[in-house]
Formats: sequence, structure tokens, C-alpha cells
Amino acid sequence: MQAFELEVIQQALAILDSHLKTKGEALQSPGAVRSYLRLQLEQEQCEVFAALFLDTQHRVLQFVRMFTGTIDQASVYPREVVKTGLALNASAAIICHNHPSGDSTPSHADRQLTVRLKEALGLIEIRLLDHFVIGHGETTSFAEMGWI
Repeated sequence: MQAFELEVIQQALAILDSHLKTKGEALQSPGAVRSYLRLQLEQEQCEVFAALFLDTQHRVLQFVRMFTGTIDQASVYPREVVKTGLALNASAAIICHNHPSGDSTPSHADRQLTVRLKEALGLIEIRLLDHFVIGHGETTSFAEMGWI
């Protein structure tokens, strides 16, 4: 990727980030965050797991890149996700990760992790709203699939 393209992507991320963090802007649907998450993770060469922490009105508190793995997996520790959510005083979260292969089809391990994270976050009253898997030009939403 050329320097000019990277600069344009960084500018787009800054604009989207400021838009999402504007007080009063709430995330009401999976489509509201899809483009933002794609820009954040689609070009990564290794698997990256991140979380978007939200307040009670589903306004963005912070987007946090939590774990980086290899070309086909990342170790995710629910304890660390819970600690970050508590530190931010989050009421809800949207988790996401990329598939460097480009295929956004969730694996069985992705589905198991989602269940574990939903249970762990639920114990401290942080609602897990969605889990996005980012591929190349495609994104899969667990909420849209009826899995959350």
C-alpha cells in the first residue's frame, strides 16, 4: 500500500472516529458500525481482535485493539475484555476480529468464544450486542445471523 493510500485511510478513520464519538450519536444497527470496523481491520495481515465499548445510549466510549495473533488465529482472554469494559464503565460492547484469509465466515471457535464473552460480560452487566467478522469486502454480523 502506498503512503498516499495509507494517509487517506487514516483521514477516513479519523473522520469516522470523530463521528462515532460525537455525543448524541448512538449505534442503532449493525450497519452503523460495519464500515468503521472494516476500515480498522480489513487490511491487517494477522488476526486482530478488538472491542467497541459503548455507554448506556450505545454511544462509543472507545475502540480498543485487544489481541493480535497469527495469520489464522488470535488468543483472546475474556478476563482482559472484562477488565477493559469495567475500566471504561461500559454498558455494552461490540466485539470484532478480522480473517486475513478474506473469508468472513465465522468458525466454530469464533462462535464458542462469543458465547464465553457474552457470559463473562453479562456477569458484570455489560451487554454483548454483536460480534463482527471482517473479511475482504465482506463482513459477517452474529446479530444479523441470529447468534446473539
